Amino acid sequence: MSDVKSNTGKSWFYSETVKDHFFNPRNILKTKKEAEKYSKKADGEGEVGSPACGDVMKIWIKVKNEKIIECKYQTFGCASAIAATSMFSTMVIGMKIDNALKITAKDITVKLGGLPARKFHCSVLADQAFKKAIKNYRKNQ
Repeated sequence: MSDVKSNTGKSWFYSETVKDHFFNPRNILKTKKEAEKYSKKADGEGEVGSPACGDVMKIWIKVKNEKIIECKYQTFGCASAIAATSMFSTMVIGMKIDNALKITAKDITVKLGGLPARKFHCSVLADQAFKKAIKNYRKNQ
């Protein structure tokens, strides 16, 4: 883990993997326009929010033969939320839906090389939004 100073001068400890996924997020839709365009061709979408920290996560998926072929997202959240969802999106692409649904917040955190304890709840957003996207996908089948 490396020591990164916040704007308050206090240290935050993040793994190199967390920093990589925060500064170079995978599968993110950066603008409202990108999200609106992708939403029209997605097979399912799900959104969750966390009152504890104010993070909001929206995930869109594309599915073929019960396999996740794309997983895109937008988030309003902290570095941990962005990194966790970026990592999650890379984990599920290519997986069968039933296997992807087994991924837990702990699995995401382990792949990231850990998160500070007070930021663990951020990793929960990705799998919860994904579950809603799968429910939406299955409802529309």
